[in-house]
Amino acid sequence: MIKSSIVDAVLNEALKTGGDFSELYLQDTETNTVTMIDGKVENANYQRKVGAGVRVLKGTRSAYAYSADTDEAALLACAKAAASALKGTKEFEAKKICVDRIGTSWAKIPFSEIDNAKRIELMRKGTNAAKAYSDEITQVVANYMDCDHRTRVYNSEGVHAEDRRPRVRTAIQAVAMANGEAQTGSSSPGYGMGFEAYTDKIDIENVGKEAAKTAVTMLHAPECPAGTVPVVIDGGFGGVILHEACVHGLEATSVGRGNSVFCGKLNQQIASPVVNAVDDGTLPGEWGSMHYDDEGNPAQRNLLIENGILKSYLVDILGSRLMNHPVTGSGRRQDYTYAPTSRMTNTFFAPGKDDEEEMLRTMGDGLFAAKMGGGSVNPLTGEFNFAVGEGYWVKDGKILCPVRGATLIGKGAEVLMKIDRIGKNMWMAPGMCGSQSGSIPTNVGQPRIRVSEIVVGGKGGAL
Repeated sequence: MIKSSIVDAVLNEALKTGGDFSELYLQDTETNTVTMIDGKVENANYQRKVGAGVRVLKGTRSAYAYSADTDEAALLACAKAAASALKGTKEFEAKKICVDRIGTSWAKIPFSEIDNAKRIELMRKGTNAAKAYSDEITQVVANYMDCDHRTRVYNSEGVHAEDRRPRVRTAIQAVAMANGEAQTGSSSPGYGMGFEAYTDKIDIENVGKEAAKTAVTMLHAPECPAGTVPVVIDGGFGGVILHEACVHGLEATSVGRGNSVFCGKLNQQIASPVVNAVDDGTLPGEWGSMHYDDEGNPAQRNLLIENGILKSYLVDILGSRLMNHPVTGSGRRQDYTYAPTSRMTNTFFAPGKDDEEEMLRTMGDGLFAAKMGGGSVNPLTGEFNFAVGEGYWVKDGKILCPVRGATLIGKGAEVLMKIDRIGKNMWMAPGMCGSQSGSIPTNVGQPRIRVSEIVVGGKGGAL
């Protein structure tokens, strides 16, 4: 624990040049990683990262300084460095800490109780399951990560918040080859919990089989036709379109500076009436969850879109000043080397009322995107381009065959209006999201949805 006298000194030092708000952020993170290629361990690493940062605000101006040292001298030096960005005289005194917010770990089995032999055993099971799926699997890369992320935040408004966020994730990638051609498949579940995830949530052998199945299926698939057609997008990682093409445009980092297609759209229709979208950082044990954000504010369930109507943005403390919008518990950062900004947590289309199979039966000819891949988006315009990791061509409402090389091309605002079906079963998938405050863990999710028409890119002819 840090002495209260040191906290007071640091927060007040940061206010000496006219700031109206100061904040001290402390981090202590332990991470274990294992990389295995074809059953052979390539790397097994342990890392501990400790540091601190001091932020000062004056109106909508912000300055931040950080240090890997957390003794009193280093923290005071950070406070002076941040304050030096402002020119003025002290107008505010930091309040004594009067609000304590303590978040307890969701881990039942702490990572400190696990040795590398158990981690390696898991990776080997997943690798063997992938290799056993087909003789066409020629390489399997397995990655393991667990992280115990501990944070403390103190600010000049008298708030002290502590959080402990355990996270664990496995990623298995399989390569299938035949006739000199190769395709890859991957599966990468992750949760905000301890090692018990591997008994409660993750079947490591199924993870390996799923990666191999996608690789082998795409190896024998023809190229996808191109055109503007209906598209059904399955749940889980399919929610990457909501995340990238819509909700990045709802973050204060974009909206507060007028760099979003959704500026000024509160309480206006921005999506089909069947669409409800949520960002919820309170879900116990989920990859993007937390008790308190990196500004010390409680995590929240934020209803972003209700029946197609925009209801809220995602707003941090600085964004609240820029936008005159309530803080939404969305201030996040990768680590102490970044100042916090507004970010997502667990973001998803809420479950709807539609039958998942009816979506396919009544779509005519089009694409079923069973797994989404990576892509890119312009947050200012909402224009996106996403690869489909595993796709199937639908003809007369029936799946005809798998197809590869498909991409989905469009604008987020237009796609939201063209969603005409949302299924009942929602699930999420983990990822790492990059933005101004670094790379952070976020979940994307959705039930199966249908878009009435979207541009599909592909190199194939008629099927």
